[in-house]
Amino acid sequence: MLLVRWLVLFLLLVSALLFAAFIATGETRYRVWGWKLLRVTVGAALVFFSVLILERL
Repeated sequence: MLLVRWLVLFLLLVSALLFAAFIATGETRYRVWGWKLLRVTVGAALVFFSVLILERL
């Protein structure tokens, strides 16, 4: 469980770094990668935390 939480946090950090690279360089590929990674990370986090909530019911 703790590993998944750290993985989600790490992926959010990488996404933020990709957005920072986009701001610094202006290359749109960093923004595209950042959005894709952010969507996957948020989706995985929602699934993970919904499983945790369902376990408590």
